[in-house]
Amino acid sequence: LADAETHSRIEQYEMAFKMQMSVPELSDFSNEPQSTWDLYGPDAKIPGSFAYNCLMARRLAERGVRFTQVYQRGWDFHGQLDRDMNKLCGATDRATYALITDLKQRGLLDHTLVMWGGEFGRTTYSQGSGRDHHAKCFTSWMAGGGVKGGTRHGQTDDFAFNVQNEEDKVHPRDLIATACHCLGVDSDHL
Repeated sequence: LADAETHSRIEQYEMAFKMQMSVPELSDFSNEPQSTWDLYGPDAKIPGSFAYNCLMARRLAERGVRFTQVYQRGWDFHGQLDRDMNKLCGATDRATYALITDLKQRGLLDHTLVMWGGEFGRTTYSQGSGRDHHAKCFTSWMAGGGVKGGTRHGQTDDFAFNVQNEEDKVHPRDLIATACHCLGVDSDHL
């Protein structure tokens, strides 16, 4: 009889093998119906695009993967805002809508938390042809996973420069605590 450490190592190798063997099936989109392509759009057929990654996130959620991060680079607009903002919003808006819709249609949204956000906001006023970093106010949102739809916390002043009412301010720590609560994780122990 081998010791517990050897058995543990064998189990790890077996899990790694199973994970590697599942990748070809996971990334084979040939069985996706036309309705999926209509929902996500043509970019979903381009590996590495945001739409492709959103579709992959849905497929991972279907298979019980507990955490997936999908991101779109390039939001640091200090210039060319008029050109780049439209491009990135176009790449992300439809795919994000598709992911949430797809999860809901498949009965996965109730136990899948979708979070959207960045590391800071942007000023509303021009910085040449872009906008500057703004840590005082920014927008994040969550859907599914136990979040009550239509709930809004916090509000900015008319210039989106400061929090309108200090008592309505949501600290990033509170946002993370809410996400942890939805996921059944005790945020005090993190």
